[in-house]
Amino acid sequence: MVMKLILKKVHVYLYVLSVALSYFFFWPLFKYFSIKPGRYRNMNRLRRYWAIISSGLVGFFYRFEYEEAIDWNKTYIVCPNHTSNLDISAMCVLVNSNCSFMGKEELKDGLVTGLFFRSVDIPVNRDSKMSSYRAFKKATQKLKEGTTLIIFPEGKISDDYPPTLHEFKNGPFRLAIDHKIPIIPVSSSNTWMHLWDDGTKYGTRPGICKFHVHKPIETANLTVDDEEKLKDLVYGIISKALVY
Repeated sequence: MVMKLILKKVHVYLYVLSVALSYFFFWPLFKYFSIKPGRYRNMNRLRRYWAIISSGLVGFFYRFEYEEAIDWNKTYIVCPNHTSNLDISAMCVLVNSNCSFMGKEELKDGLVTGLFFRSVDIPVNRDSKMSSYRAFKKATQKLKEGTTLIIFPEGKISDDYPPTLHEFKNGPFRLAIDHKIPIIPVSSSNTWMHLWDDGTKYGTRPGICKFHVHKPIETANLTVDDEEKLKDLVYGIISKALVY
C-alpha cells in the first residue's frame, strides 16, 4: 500500500514535469500567438496539441462520448463539472474551435497559465463586482466574435474527496440567455480517480479519463426569468451522468 502511494506521488511529479517541459518547448510559439487577438485561434490550436502531448506522455488519455455530434463551427458555452486539473486539458482537446476559458484571477500569475489569462482567456475575481463586470463584458465581446466560452459553473474544484457536485454560479447561464448561445453540459465522471485537484495529496495514476458530452441546450426562446430554471436543468443533466 505504501509503495503504491509512493508510485502515485512519483507519477504526479512526472506529470508536472511533462506539462512544464512541453510548455517551455512550445513557449516561443505561444508567446508569438499571444501578441495579437488575430492570432488567438492559432494559439488555441497549439494549446490543444500541447494538452494531448503533455497528458499522453505520462499516460493520461481522454475519451469523449457524445450524445449527438457537435458542430464546432457554431458558438457555444461549454459547462463541465470540475474535479481535476486534467479537466482543463480535456476541454482544450474537446473544443475544436476558437475558445476562451473563464477562470479565477490568480491564474494570471501562474507560471503556465499566466500567458493564456493575460491574452486569450478571461480572468475574474468573483469577490469584486468591478472585476466580475469587466469579465462579463469581455465574455460578451468574445461571444459576439464567435468564440466559444469554457466555464466551470461550480467555480472551483470540490474540497470533498470523493468530490461532490457543488452549486453552480449564475454567470454562464445569464450569458447564454442574454446572447442566445447554446450551452453544452459536460460530465466528467472518473477524472478525479486519475488526478484529483492538482494531484499532490493522493498522487496520480495513468488511465483513460471519460467525459460525456451532452447535446446542446438551446436558449433562443429563453428570457432572464428562465435563468434559474436553465441552471437547474444543466445541473441535473451533469449530475445524472456522474459516478462518484
